[in-house]
Amino acid sequence: MPKSPVAKIIPHFLEKHGHVRTDNYYWLNERENPEVIAYLNQENDYYKKSTAHTKDFQKDLFEEMKARIKQDDESVPYFYNGYFYITRFEKGKDYPIHSRKKGSLDAKEEILFDCNKMAKGHAYFNLAGLSVSEDNTMAAFGVDTVSRRQYTIQIKNLVTGEILPVKLENTTGGSTWAGDNKTLFYSRKDEVTLRADKIYKHKIGTEATKDALVYFEKDETFDVSVYKSKSKKYLIINSSSTMTTEYQTVLSATPDAKFKVFQKRTRGLEYDISHYGEHFYILTNKDKATNFKLMKTDETNTTKENWVDVIAHRDDVLLEDIDIFKDYLVVAERFNGLNRIRIMPWSGKGEYYLPFDSETYMAYTTTNLDFNTEILRYSYQSLATPASVIDFNMKTKEKTVLKEQEVLGGKFDKNNYKEERIWATAKDGTKVPISMIYRKGIKKDGKNPLLLYAYGSYGVTMDCHFSSVRLSLLDRGFIYAIAHIRGGEDLGREWYDNGKLLKKKNTFTDFIDCSQFVIDSKYTSSSHLYAEGGSAGGLLMGAVINMAPNLYNGVVAQVPFVDVVTTMLDDTIPLTTGEYDEWGNPNVKKYYNYMLSYSPYDNVMAQDYPNLYISTGLHDSQVQYWEPAKWVAKLRILKTNNNQLYLDTNMDAGHGGASGRFEAIKEIAKEFSFLLDLEGIKK
Repeated sequence: MPKSPVAKIIPHFLEKHGHVRTDNYYWLNERENPEVIAYLNQENDYYKKSTAHTKDFQKDLFEEMKARIKQDDESVPYFYNGYFYITRFEKGKDYPIHSRKKGSLDAKEEILFDCNKMAKGHAYFNLAGLSVSEDNTMAAFGVDTVSRRQYTIQIKNLVTGEILPVKLENTTGGSTWAGDNKTLFYSRKDEVTLRADKIYKHKIGTEATKDALVYFEKDETFDVSVYKSKSKKYLIINSSSTMTTEYQTVLSATPDAKFKVFQKRTRGLEYDISHYGEHFYILTNKDKATNFKLMKTDETNTTKENWVDVIAHRDDVLLEDIDIFKDYLVVAERFNGLNRIRIMPWSGKGEYYLPFDSETYMAYTTTNLDFNTEILRYSYQSLATPASVIDFNMKTKEKTVLKEQEVLGGKFDKNNYKEERIWATAKDGTKVPISMIYRKGIKKDGKNPLLLYAYGSYGVTMDCHFSSVRLSLLDRGFIYAIAHIRGGEDLGREWYDNGKLLKKKNTFTDFIDCSQFVIDSKYTSSSHLYAEGGSAGGLLMGAVINMAPNLYNGVVAQVPFVDVVTTMLDDTIPLTTGEYDEWGNPNVKKYYNYMLSYSPYDNVMAQDYPNLYISTGLHDSQVQYWEPAKWVAKLRILKTNNNQLYLDTNMDAGHGGASGRFEAIKEIAKEFSFLLDLEGIKK
């Protein structure tokens, strides 16, 4: 085995509330320091040399996973404003091609953007925020070639094919056109924190320096965005924090008029607005509606005293979203951890739910841009069922499957797999659901390798999606499971509230209790149990291996948020101030003490640790590369066993990893080869 790198120790003292922490690896945050780059390269070299025996296996896994993917694939076309829009991939190419056809799918294809050509010369490329003017002549789009989510917006003339010379820098990538087809609204980021804090207005034919500042969000805990209502009548500015929202509106036909506040922000009041006819429909937690309710108000009287109930609050049903059509209101709900789609005719007669029969599925409405239609488009998939896109006639209840994800190679049959949902009991008596899939015939003898995945933050729900790459684990005997732990919104808003701030440790103990449950139930054993999580899920991984390292043989932590206290005390780092309502503000002593008690980096100790594969990206703007780098350096010194410890830094990418669809699979092949090698599975 090659000798592992050892980062040099330079003590740095951090004092807060009279408490002093010593950070021996604080110097690793110097991104431009050649010694830092050299250390990251040493870690990469150590990882490559230590896993050289798996290199061929990684290639085989990559080719195996790639072979299941239909390379010349395309999205289901959606119709909007006279055109069918299509995203497609060509065989052997990494990036999508965006196109459209006028009036009919038989019409000539018009290529809007070929991202393969645009990506040439870039190690990373992402096109986002495609926005077409109402007269169909102009398209705004954002490009990121660094992977720090700082997009440059440009405009293409769809009549001439010319890309206009103006470049709108340091944006979120998102933009929206006013009804005059020449005014573009977009959001720009703070240069240091990367917080989206400004809304600008650009006029076609003018220089970017002439763009007018429409709105500046002074509160550092809020982000801003701008969009157009589905009815096309209103332009809408959204200001949002973890617990509070505020909207401003202006008629799309009068983009130079002043925006009007819909309902002034009130701490703890969350609401989301949709326009239809002469009313706004409001999804809100007003009046202690923890799981949200639906209200409406006249479009000229928008403050909360004018709101009236449409769908009342229910303690056991989370109201997630709505889609508005001419004759129907469609409501996305979550009951007992599972999606429901509710069809409600405006006539008030004959409402119903779409029927779903699996316990490990996800179903959600997709692209529904047309008001005047009886067709609802939604997607359905489960852990064993490939994703399908379905057009459903809300009047006749007929459904048409437009597309089901193809799994190539001829070997996949969903009937070969078993899906289960089981419930673990947390230490406080709470029942926590676990969704799992495995090949039929597996015995509960404690000998099966099991990969347990979770996230557990920001109220993000971990739905049960299908993955063709996951088959490479399942077909080699792995059980794959998702722990729906608190901190997500899987069982309603209270599930989220009980896994954040001063209740954050519920997230970690839930995962540990789920781990113990699958061991006690003989699905696996500690010598065959593996855990995986990314970003805030990487924080979860770091916390549980400090608290219960003996439960796991190996852990995969992707772009892990592990230096919680130091990061949350640095308000120059992207995302920090906007997340005080999620983690707490460590400038307040009680939050400082609580965060310090679980922060993975601060709690590394002299003990045995599982085998660890940790990945990051040098240009990550969400979780800075130095968090996992410092964590690994500290683990190397303190861990008391010889288990594997790898830091794999993508020197060209950021939070989302590699940008090409096949390059991303190579990263998954690395993770899978790490797990399979630990199990002694060589092919």
